[in-house]
Amino acid sequence: MSVSISAVHVVVDDPDAAVAFYRDVLGMAVENQVDQGGFRWVTLSLPGQPGIQLVLSHPRAGRSEADGEAVAALLAKGELGSVNLRADDLDAVFERAAAHEGAEVVQEPTDQFWGVRDIALRDPAGNLVRIEQAR
Repeated sequence: MSVSISAVHVVVDDPDAAVAFYRDVLGMAVENQVDQGGFRWVTLSLPGQPGIQLVLSHPRAGRSEADGEAVAALLAKGELGSVNLRADDLDAVFERAAAHEGAEVVQEPTDQFWGVRDIALRDPAGNLVRIEQAR
């Protein structure tokens, strides 16, 4: 039996700003966009990993009004979790992120005590994105 990751969902309040961040800073490609009920889901993938998708959606998309408000409040606080990635050239990713208007640098490249070198960013919606140097 084999199980693998097919999609990771990330809640964003501005899909266009989020697409620019994940495409221009992290090199993801837009695979699909779906409009439904006044909201848009955007699916992105990384080169070399087309079977794993990052799905961007609005806090209110597909949720009740009360649930959408609750998710939007958590998003505004930056409390919806994180996305952890790996890069073959962490310094190049950091330089693109530092120059990108929609990216907030939380941590510059740092050698961590647990053995990785990584950076921490916030996407335009405030989601934490940690990226480690591939070994």
